[in-house]
Amino acid sequence: MKQVADIIIIGGGVIGLSIAYHLSQRKAGKIILLEKGQLGEGSTSRCVGGIRTQFSTEINIRFSLESIKTFDHFEEEFGVNPEFRKIGYFFLATTEQEVETFKGNVILQKRFGIPVKWLDADEIRKRCTYLRMDDILGGTFCAWDGYAGPSEVLSGFAGAAKRTGVRIHEAAEVKEIGVEHGKVTGVRTSREEFSSPVVVNSGGPYASLIGEMAGLRIPVKPLRRQVFVTAPFHLTDQTIPLTIDFHRGWYFRREVDGFLLSGPLDKEPSFNTNTDYEAMVEASENAIYRVPAMEKARIARGWAGLYEISPDNHAILGKVPGIQGFILANGFSGHGFQHSPAVGKVISELILDGKATSIDISSLSIERFEKGELLLEPMTAFKE
Repeated sequence: MKQVADIIIIGGGVIGLSIAYHLSQRKAGKIILLEKGQLGEGSTSRCVGGIRTQFSTEINIRFSLESIKTFDHFEEEFGVNPEFRKIGYFFLATTEQEVETFKGNVILQKRFGIPVKWLDADEIRKRCTYLRMDDILGGTFCAWDGYAGPSEVLSGFAGAAKRTGVRIHEAAEVKEIGVEHGKVTGVRTSREEFSSPVVVNSGGPYASLIGEMAGLRIPVKPLRRQVFVTAPFHLTDQTIPLTIDFHRGWYFRREVDGFLLSGPLDKEPSFNTNTDYEAMVEASENAIYRVPAMEKARIARGWAGLYEISPDNHAILGKVPGIQGFILANGFSGHGFQHSPAVGKVISELILDGKATSIDISSLSIERFEKGELLLEPMTAFKE
């Protein structure tokens, strides 16, 4: 016998759970969330939790500012400490083109009241004595930026969603999405059938496979990013911000008593989440180049996660022309965790009010790819 729901959400990562929570807060009826494995076992559990305001498109800045409101008061709302540490993000520029881009970003970010600063090489040399400075021309710093705990945030959303009536099914992989006469009718898992007029695709790197079940091509591909952590290692008594060598696509920050080092982002799509020796070597070489003292550090462990990359590195949000009731929340390109509070809010508005009102998401429609209206942002070369 089919279960009947008002809204079905496919995907139990931080995006799906945020959407479920925000819908339940609005008393949206019977909400069912289906996760093929365990909650958060996909990209959420493997991300590093970066949160920043230093973007160079207005839409991403708006999502950051809206989400930070939630992170700042997360424990009050959800009863879970998100471990939000505002250590700042420090973007390093090593080419004249990067200098020009970063200074342009500062102008845009300050329009939104973000306290970002441009620092020249001399200021950076005084602040960050641990950096190799030969090729650094300047950089930007914002004290609002930092990182939070993915498992803590996931736990907060999941607990609140359950308390407000969301029914969560784990080990429930969706095998089929019903579409009749241009309308969604429900989904089928290997064990159950669910009837619903609204289905939300929040499947992370599996978004395109879910889209195919509804006869839709979603231009999202999974790319592996490897991350490594050193054994306990003392560098300096200074507070070290999350520091990004933009040109190399490398970053590092403190992780408990050691340091977290970013490895390479794959160029070819796959669902591979293994780590490899070559990636560890690349992460180590970048670390030693930018922070020479790191030569004495030892890699203790590592992991890999999948980014869901869209063609323009921006999210794909909204309704689907020709498939009534099919809602997309995909393609976050490494920024899903940090934008999850705002995404949950705007998707709930879209479903219940017919339009997102907190943030205008029209520019993030899937239709933009056919129209050639891509959103281009230099800062998307860096992915947390």
